Amino acid sequence: MGTPEFAVHSLRTLMERSCNVVAVATAPDKPRGRGQQVSFTAVKKFALQHRLPLLQPESMRDPSFVAELKNLHPDLFVVVAFRILPKEVYAIPSRGAFNLHASLLPKFRGAAPINWAIINGETETGVTTFFLQEHVDTGSTILQARVKIGPEETAGELHDKLAEVGAEIVFQTVRLIELGKAEPRQQDEKLASPAPKIIKEHCRIDWSKSAHDVHNFIRGLSPVPCAWTMHEEKLVRIYRSRIVATPASISNSPGALALIDKTRLHVATGGGAVEILELQQEGKRRLGVEEFLRGYRLKEGDRFR
Repeated sequence: MGTPEFAVHSLRTLMERSCNVVAVATAPDKPRGRGQQVSFTAVKKFALQHRLPLLQPESMRDPSFVAELKNLHPDLFVVVAFRILPKEVYAIPSRGAFNLHASLLPKFRGAAPINWAIINGETETGVTTFFLQEHVDTGSTILQARVKIGPEETAGELHDKLAEVGAEIVFQTVRLIELGKAEPRQQDEKLASPAPKIIKEHCRIDWSKSAHDVHNFIRGLSPVPCAWTMHEEKLVRIYRSRIVATPASISNSPGALALIDKTRLHVATGGGAVEILELQQEGKRRLGVEEFLRGYRLKEGDRFR
């Protein structure tokens, strides 16, 4: 059971390792993008390519969906980046149901663990498999794998790394359960931390924070949902940055801009400065800063807000 590309890695690995995938459940088709053309999920695309039976319930509690699942007589549900399953669903398989989560549970429970790990300045994260139970992301853990986070690494880059590591952990978890060797461990609630869903309104950069915090915020939201700021009346998305020594030419006022040799852009923060490396004016293409500055006029005293 899964929806995005992140889940495809696990499904592909299970298929390649000769696991008997009797069916795939994914989200319904829906209109996406500006043209609102109907499209389907990455998991559905993979399932169709491999002629796997496909379920696309509108509701997890739909009686016909629950009946279809029971008729499959499944041993195990493998859940990766899907929806919250009610007990009447996750209790169906004889061996239970487990989920792959992109953090070292109980840290970063919630919808956006990859983003929050980077935003919080973590240098290590990982993946965890755990048995489903009533409360989200709280079930007993089965396996974990640790992954280092680089100082310039973005959420998108970490996502791809965790998808690969997670696929291997999913396969290992399936094998342990199959052999009756899984040893679930209860999560320590004292170590729990939240990773709630992030929406556009949460993504505006607060330049009064330190350069370290601003840099982590930018890379933790790159490429989606993407950190943004305002210049005059224009929204500007920022994809990449780095921490730099504060240039003498820049004001100490957070958000103040300094153009360096007409090719580099520094921004003052509440403590230090960051250099912007990749950005995008709303309605325009995403560009490296040098190309961006050739077509975007900045004046002395300009600032991001």
